[in-house]
Amino acid sequence: MGKTVVVGSINVDLVFTSEIRPKAGETVMGSTFSTIPGGKGANQAVAASKLGASSCMVGCIGNDQNGEFSINNLNLMNVDTSCIEKTDNAPTGVANIVVAEHDNSIIVIAGANYEITKEDIDNCKDVILSADIVLLQLEIPLDVVEYTADMCRKNNVRVLLNPAPAVELPKTLIENATYITPNEHELNIILGKQNNVDETIKMYPNKIIVTMGSKGVKYFDGSEMKIVPSYNVEVVDTTGAGDTFCGGLAAALVRGDKLEDAIKFANKAAAISITKLGAQSGMPTLEEFNNFKFK
Repeated sequence: MGKTVVVGSINVDLVFTSEIRPKAGETVMGSTFSTIPGGKGANQAVAASKLGASSCMVGCIGNDQNGEFSINNLNLMNVDTSCIEKTDNAPTGVANIVVAEHDNSIIVIAGANYEITKEDIDNCKDVILSADIVLLQLEIPLDVVEYTADMCRKNNVRVLLNPAPAVELPKTLIENATYITPNEHELNIILGKQNNVDETIKMYPNKIIVTMGSKGVKYFDGSEMKIVPSYNVEVVDTTGAGDTFCGGLAAALVRGDKLEDAIKFANKAAAISITKLGAQSGMPTLEEFNNFKFK
């Protein structure tokens, strides 16, 4: 079993579902409300664990009920929580998610996620460098992300960077990442405005892996542009699909899959996840993955 270490965010998701999305100044009646464990970092740690990889979470929570809720859930999902710090300086991060019209809108309050420091990374250095792959996102301070990626690169540890929420990335961070997984919108932000997206992707063979929803996944393998097709499923909730893809990609890579096979695995896992409500609750286990039948 390969080992993944996730350095990133831990949130509690407050999920509202409705038939229609309210416009500015409008009130609508919703359908359901749920409190669900979330955060891109925690989501990806859970996805990797459920899909068969050893998973460890490095992050920060508040000294509050949401923090305890998050820790208990990660433990339940077989994610190692020994490198999660607890702070009195900020509450555990939260995300307000509105699921309507077959898509979602999200507001994130970073809270304790922005309390993680380079010193915390140093304290977990041995754990981080024991990984077969380290997953990073951008819901914690960018300097901490850069510091972690640099540490990994210097010690020959692969890095999977999910650049969300998207900002233009420093060139050194692009260089230090082994794989970068933006969606189409994020791609134009992280690399700056590009005249030709395909030509830009070709500059980073086997590194830039662009998720395109129903259009599949695109990357350049060094000789040709590859498009891995998506799966046709009934959409219930797209929340967490990108995190499922990243966790699935990492799980497949650490067990030794070639990149194209790992992308196919991650694509299927992400497709299965959107057939159920919730980010982590929608993520398939390896058994569910193997038994799932597409129409």
